[in-house]
Amino acid sequence: MAGTVSQALFCLAYARTARHTHWPLALAAGGLAFALSTLALRWLPLSLVPLAVVALASLLACRRFMPRVAPARRAARTRLPWWDIPARMVVSTGFVLLLTGVASHLGPRLTGLVTPFPIYAAILVVFTHALEGPARAAGMLRGLLLGLYCFVGFFLVLATLLERAGIAPAFAAAIAVMLAIQGGALWALRRGATA
Repeated sequence: MAGTVSQALFCLAYARTARHTHWPLALAAGGLAFALSTLALRWLPLSLVPLAVVALASLLACRRFMPRVAPARRAARTRLPWWDIPARMVVSTGFVLLLTGVASHLGPRLTGLVTPFPIYAAILVVFTHALEGPARAAGMLRGLLLGLYCFVGFFLVLATLLERAGIAPAFAAAIAVMLAIQGGALWALRRGATA
């Protein structure tokens, strides 16, 4: 759950930087925010409930400070270049191999904090930013922040029930909570789209 704080700060730093620059600097800002947050969390041991509170507070704060950019209107749907999906696949695989390769050198606690690095979010936002602009990238990151509530709910329930209830009931309850939170998030997105 501690990684949620770092992911939220990644989203905020990327989106705010993207308003004024291109994707390489925005990605660097997001990566730096993630790294600094991860290092700070490494030295801040929190028990389960305070950690959940910190994670939820970071999501609320980052959503509050995300830039509000009106998306540019497009006359027709933009056709993505032929290389878009293969490039995303190559970049994703490279990131996974890199993180897997360095995990043994980081130790278990730091590996646990680094593991939630938003690899796929970074790839999605960079390609969205490069091909569709910073407004669409910020919109994607807003959606990611909303989805991270599921992450917190899932791991809070799992950590609470795993030893008490056993593997199957703990995972079943965590998945049920995650689906309920996801349903609420989708409802909030649809409500916001119609408002």
